[in-house]
Amino acid sequence: MPDVILAIDQGTTGSTALLLDDQLNTLAKVNREFPQIFPRPGWVEHDPEAIWASVTETVRAVLDEAGVTADRIAGIGITNQRETTVLWDRRTGRAVHNAIVWQCRRTADRCAALAERGFDQEVRQRTGLVLDPYFSGTKLAWLLDEVEDARDRAEAGELAFGTIDTYLTWRLTGGAAHVTDLSNASRTMLMGIESQAWDETMLDTLRIPAGVLPQIRSCSEIYGHTRGLDVLPDGIPVAGMAGDQQAALFGQAGFEAGAAKCTFGTGAFLVLNTGDAPVRSDNGLLTTIGWRLGDQVSYALEGSVFVAGAAVQWLRDGLGLFESAPEIEALAESVPDTGGVFFVPALAGLGAPHWNAHARGVICGLDRGTTRAHLARATLEGIALQNVDILRAMEADLGAPMTVLRVDGGAAANDLLMQIQADLLGVSIVRPRMLETTAAGAAMLAGLATGVWGGIDDLRSAWREDRRFEPAMSRDEAEVKIAAWHRAIEKA
Repeated sequence: MPDVILAIDQGTTGSTALLLDDQLNTLAKVNREFPQIFPRPGWVEHDPEAIWASVTETVRAVLDEAGVTADRIAGIGITNQRETTVLWDRRTGRAVHNAIVWQCRRTADRCAALAERGFDQEVRQRTGLVLDPYFSGTKLAWLLDEVEDARDRAEAGELAFGTIDTYLTWRLTGGAAHVTDLSNASRTMLMGIESQAWDETMLDTLRIPAGVLPQIRSCSEIYGHTRGLDVLPDGIPVAGMAGDQQAALFGQAGFEAGAAKCTFGTGAFLVLNTGDAPVRSDNGLLTTIGWRLGDQVSYALEGSVFVAGAAVQWLRDGLGLFESAPEIEALAESVPDTGGVFFVPALAGLGAPHWNAHARGVICGLDRGTTRAHLARATLEGIALQNVDILRAMEADLGAPMTVLRVDGGAAANDLLMQIQADLLGVSIVRPRMLETTAAGAAMLAGLATGVWGGIDDLRSAWREDRRFEPAMSRDEAEVKIAAWHRAIEKA
């Protein structure tokens, strides 16, 4: 009898497959990285076939590692890097161009041109987002304009667009399901935040033919069944879907209004559940969809940091300061402070609340005494300080202070980073036992749709706290550091 959930977490640098039981215990976990493609400065691409290969490899390996046969899978939950954009041939399933990754800034000039026409306020009002190359809309427009014959073929119904959730569901179901969920659709800059449907004004402005778009569905329902795969038998329900940050909040049991989490991955993402009504931000945050279960929609405020864990990867791969990312904690802890060094990790522009697509990274405050340890610690502080700006914007929008922030993602295992974050934010940081909350959220959504769990109450008790980090820095000291950080940002 089916009794486990397969969660596919398709991320920016790799794909992870997890098998979870009905108590959210991880039976096995497998990750595979895939190449990043940088055609020009500021441009980031992925090969969709490499993404698909990494997914099938992890699924096959996770079943082997767990010693579980595929007939025990009750359903598949998908969570994904969100704004990354794929355009493919409906007949062959082959992409007409590499996927354009959420970090890619190639459409910055397009966004600037739209802003000069005064369209930025229209975008915010209609979609809850800001006019920025981060989102899928201008990426899709670029593909339609720049790939030979793409616009003509799209208008003829030959091509399909999707974010990674849509692309994987298409592949898993043998092309039977061309769908997205509400959380991912809300990140395209093409969906009305209140209508929860594709917005005709946005489509007309960006010249997007409606026929290329997937159907928008809820986050927990059966979208289709596996078909024609080497790695899985036919007939397994694909039943849960949410963008990675919304899935993480769901996996953190953030079901009630006021619950907030920060995921530390390639970027860092703070998401706050605002309940059944959208909260419009006056402070550079995004109004987005958390999830929809049946007819019930949960909205959220979000602030996105484009470079968090990626900054650590850059120290490792670009500068060669250490051999593995976890080494940064001991290196940073070997000095009591940064020695006055600040690192603004704007390696792909600045996200919320600054929204500066042209910003670049800055390291300042260097002197003859600066060591690689100071730079390592400044990197951790830079990650945390970006989150301070977002949290303060959230508090301003809500008109109330936040007292607790739940954290997850790979870098949340770094105790020093979590303590720095608590010190600078001045709030309690709570880390769960299971850091793979993004995959857990996808599994929960799939399990709800397939009857593994009967409802939210069955999920709430599964969440467990691992450790709590309390602020140890005085607010005066923290404010001095934050003020110096803002002076550094001005140089970015």
